[in-house]
Amino acid sequence: MVLNRTFFLWALLGVIGGVISGLYWIVLELLTHGLAFFEGWQVIPTMAIAGFLAGLIIHLIGDPGEINLIVNNIRFNKGILDPKNNLSMILSSLLCVASGGSLGPEAPLVQVTGSTGSWLGKMLRLKGEELRSLSIAGMASGFTALFGAPLGGSLFSLEILHHRYSAMYYKALIPAFVASCFSYIIFALIIHLGLGPIWDLPSYQMEDKYDFAYAVIFGVVATAAGWLFIICTKSFKTMFGKFKLPIYYKTLTGGLILGTIAFYFPLTRYFGHHTINDLLAQSFSLDLLITVFILKIVAIAITVTSGWRGGFIIPLFFVGTTLGLIIHNLFPSTNVSLAIVACMAAINVCVTRTPMSTTILLATLTGFNYFIPILFASLTGYFLAPRIPFISSQKDPNFNLP
Repeated sequence: MVLNRTFFLWALLGVIGGVISGLYWIVLELLTHGLAFFEGWQVIPTMAIAGFLAGLIIHLIGDPGEINLIVNNIRFNKGILDPKNNLSMILSSLLCVASGGSLGPEAPLVQVTGSTGSWLGKMLRLKGEELRSLSIAGMASGFTALFGAPLGGSLFSLEILHHRYSAMYYKALIPAFVASCFSYIIFALIIHLGLGPIWDLPSYQMEDKYDFAYAVIFGVVATAAGWLFIICTKSFKTMFGKFKLPIYYKTLTGGLILGTIAFYFPLTRYFGHHTINDLLAQSFSLDLLITVFILKIVAIAITVTSGWRGGFIIPLFFVGTTLGLIIHNLFPSTNVSLAIVACMAAINVCVTRTPMSTTILLATLTGFNYFIPILFASLTGYFLAPRIPFISSQKDPNFNLP
């Protein structure tokens, strides 16, 4: 039978990934609710202190790195993700995400569960493609747990490694899919999250044959927003890079700036998991939407470059939602759901180069039943993205597996 020992190994990794993700989410929710007690002007010192403590943890325990390190290790370090700095990643990211930073928990979960796969593979003395596949399967289990999309999570773990050569890792697809399915089940049993669409977009029915063209147009606008985010991030990276100080000074400075922005515009606080529904449920003025759109891009860029830890996928979805609402406000005849989902897709793909998984993820997260308009927007973001990927370790046209 095809069902054999390796299947149970992938399934075990998925169960472990689901448990890790469930426990992480429970602690994150408790810490978030605890820190939410500080409102008004108290947001500023709260985020500054959280940033300082996160930087201190990284300085004392070890730098867990960012998504670039994960990609490089999978591609060039025989697929081995080192778990030695997982404690630093868990503690620092919990503080950063819970206090209101504009980064989500997806990147920390991917790193922790991916390194768990590496550890399990080394314990069983796996080598080569088997070890690499187990690391990728671990990454997929963590990503899937949060988003509740096993197929999307599996494809993401392949696409994020290289924007042109994700097919080179096709051997890891089934391990990633199996681990994702089991992780999804365990995570859902623990916290009942991811059992359906989590963002309440108005229902969409394709009535106009030009909807595909509209999706491309919205995608072009959102891709321009993606360029704006990339330029903004590079500018802040250069600025923070000039300060040759320990990381906790940078995270403290980032916390002060983020807290100030959140004080004046509370919608920009947090990574967007819940605030996307706030945007959809309420009617905001065009001026406020434009302000939130600009400041959220700035907040994400500062969070990324000042040493805070987390992932930027959900925050980019928040920016895409805001942009879609701006378009609908300017042109009320446009379908608001199509505008939002197209903008969410294009801006994320422009930055992450993951058109297939983004399409599936958004269809799952929003309940948007028509894949093709999302795919058109995703491909628009992909082909109009900057030539040099935002995730620098994705590039290498002469890529060869070691």
